[in-house]
Amino acid sequence: MIPAVPGRPLVTGGAGFAGSHLLERLLETHDSLAAWSNPSSARRAVGHPRVCWSAVDLLDLPAIERTLASTRPSVIYHCAGLPHVAEAWSHADLAMRVNAFGTHLLLEGIRRAGLQCPVVIAGSALVYRPSPRPLKEDDPIGPTDPYGVSKLAQEMVGLRASTPVLIARPFNHAGPRQSSAFVTSSFARQIAEIEAGQSEPVLNVGNLDSRRDITDVRDTVRGYEALAASGRPGIAYNVCSGQAYRVGDLLDMLLKMARVPVRVDVDKARFRPSDNHTVAGDPSRIAADTGWRATTPIEQTLGDLLDWWRACVNERIGARP
Repeated sequence: MIPAVPGRPLVTGGAGFAGSHLLERLLETHDSLAAWSNPSSARRAVGHPRVCWSAVDLLDLPAIERTLASTRPSVIYHCAGLPHVAEAWSHADLAMRVNAFGTHLLLEGIRRAGLQCPVVIAGSALVYRPSPRPLKEDDPIGPTDPYGVSKLAQEMVGLRASTPVLIARPFNHAGPRQSSAFVTSSFARQIAEIEAGQSEPVLNVGNLDSRRDITDVRDTVRGYEALAASGRPGIAYNVCSGQAYRVGDLLDMLLKMARVPVRVDVDKARFRPSDNHTVAGDPSRIAADTGWRATTPIEQTLGDLLDWWRACVNERIGARP
């Protein structure tokens, strides 16, 4: 059982994939939560009366300082940012501004508001130099894409903060509400659309031979909570399962759950400009310091993801005139 950090937590990026699951997790142990979303979006993934939402632009320091001063959170989970590797290739400048400079402004807002609350920064395992073996936190750094560079810059900013900062390095995570820009969610969406008769029974895929350490998103956000409770500030922590799955094997699991026959078509356009063959992590440090470990079977993660996409597709069909 992970001990809850007392007080009122704040989740930046609360309308996003991991942020929304973290809010649901924190609602189990807290009477009141604060959440931020981008002002350009009216989306509220968790519409609970105990969640107080604020529209805050991460690049607007006065708004950050003002909102923090009025909220005075006990802990901040910084999940906001540009989350897509592919988008970072097209908009490297935006990735740096949002992920690195936005984090700098958040930490500066904390300082100006006179807060000393711990901050858990949701970084990325893509800061590491590629390696065929499970990566440890002390392994060489060497990101190979603009997204990884922006997350490394985010870490460096965090380590210079005046408030306690804990660095999470999550590896791939999956589950309900994930964008179809990510591989398993793309598979699940296509299968759901095929089942509903909205697409031809052909599933377009990219590189199936890559191997990825994938953790259920609900386990991942438990890891963030565990770090806030008993992690060591200034230390990086892998948040991962410790097991790398071949992407083609994950696809096979989803195809077995499909309700109709589906043909697979490899699309070279879906291959990334730079794609590490194997991305796997060693979760020993977070397990030793907090007791956290991933517990959700991959089959459950994929099944819940597919069911969520089925619900989304059915809702979309039902909404049509």
